[in-house]
Amino acid sequence: MDDDLDFDEDSNIIILNDENGNEIKFEFLDLIPLDDEEYVVLLPVIEEGEEDDGEVVILKLEESDSDTEESYVSVDNEETLNKVFQIFKEKFKDEFNFED
Repeated sequence: MDDDLDFDEDSNIIILNDENGNEIKFEFLDLIPLDDEEYVVLLPVIEEGEEDDGEVVILKLEESDSDTEESYVSVDNEETLNKVFQIFKEKFKDEFNFED
């Protein structure tokens, strides 16, 4: 999934467009460097009436031709996802209640 970034610096809200062009809002939680790559950890913004499953989304930051836009791509490697999430959990262990 390729996503273009629209970032509201005041609220830490990122709006990504999915493959169908639908806008999805996320709260930016952190940027995690790993193995010369950078990964963003995002929390879906729950609209009224929607159920919150508490799962974060991890996407890889990709270089873009534009200086003003960044792109994110899905991470298919389960090992990489787990490493990034473990770093995130350790960094924020006192701020979030993680369930295993």
